[in-house]
Amino acid sequence: MTIKRLALLTLLIATVVLLAACAVPAAPVAAPAAQPAAEQPSVPFFYAAFATPIEEPWDGVIHQALQKAADEGKITYEYTDDIGYSGDMERVLREVAEQKKPAAIFGDAFGNEEAVRRVAADYPDIAFVFGSGFGPAGDNFSVFDNWIHEPAYLCGLIAGGMTKSNVIGVVGGYPVPEVNRIINAFIDGVKETNPEAKVLVTFINSWFDPAAAKEAALSQIDAGADILFAERFGVIEAAVENDLYAFGNMSDQYELGPGHVLTGPVWNMEPTVNYVIEQVKGGTFTSQDLKDFSMMAKGGASLAPYHGMDEKIPADILALVEQRKSEIMQGLFRVNIDEAAPAGSS
Repeated sequence: MTIKRLALLTLLIATVVLLAACAVPAAPVAAPAAQPAAEQPSVPFFYAAFATPIEEPWDGVIHQALQKAADEGKITYEYTDDIGYSGDMERVLREVAEQKKPAAIFGDAFGNEEAVRRVAADYPDIAFVFGSGFGPAGDNFSVFDNWIHEPAYLCGLIAGGMTKSNVIGVVGGYPVPEVNRIINAFIDGVKETNPEAKVLVTFINSWFDPAAAKEAALSQIDAGADILFAERFGVIEAAVENDLYAFGNMSDQYELGPGHVLTGPVWNMEPTVNYVIEQVKGGTFTSQDLKDFSMMAKGGASLAPYHGMDEKIPADILALVEQRKSEIMQGLFRVNIDEAAPAGSS
């Protein structure tokens, strides 16, 4: 190799080394950003399973509160009704839990009590909220009931002050504690305004049999009853046909007998439903007795609107009703809770 070529090669190598030394280092490649953990849906999915048709007032009240929450965008909601008591409730609940995976399931236990509790124990991640005569269970089974004995007492005050025959009829479903306490409170109200009044109580041994309830009411009318308390569906029809006054139950039932339904105990499930929604959304749901949310003080119970029928009620009786209502709301008057079968009931 000539001296000229050697010098040229040396110059070339030096140039390459110099350029490499001056090169800007490449920026490091960023690692892929970590994906955020899946968040709980802001609008949880609630399901309801009802043993009776939702036309039956007890389940209807629960359904209406859940449907209202859905209409307001608080939840998404589906339901199955008229499941009955022959063993289908457990199958339906398991299918819903496996296939639909709701955040919460509402419903009525009672005749399906054991089945509902078995399913709840097998699906601890689902909030079960059921009407029940027993207590909460585990970490995910809360209970509620229709604690409307307070407005039932107020209705009794009116009935006792308005009867002309001194005979009042009551038609109930089954003589179970949650029905007995409503009827006994009504009777206590009657006795406060009319100690001489006789209250006839008939149980039809069904949660939903309007024809049987109507027949029982007609028998009470034949026995002299001139005012009826429709603890079950079907009684108001008998009152209308005989031009008598009646009290509805569970919901505002004035439209079933305009001009005949004076008022009635109303059960409002919205406080209970809204409380459970907040628990579920906040991840704080735990089993508990939700009884207080169905009481008058929490807005869970009230008297149905009079729809002008207050004009038919004596002024002194209306004044007493308002006084007792105020005292109940303030905790100054306690309506007795008596869950024994009413005396003389049939």
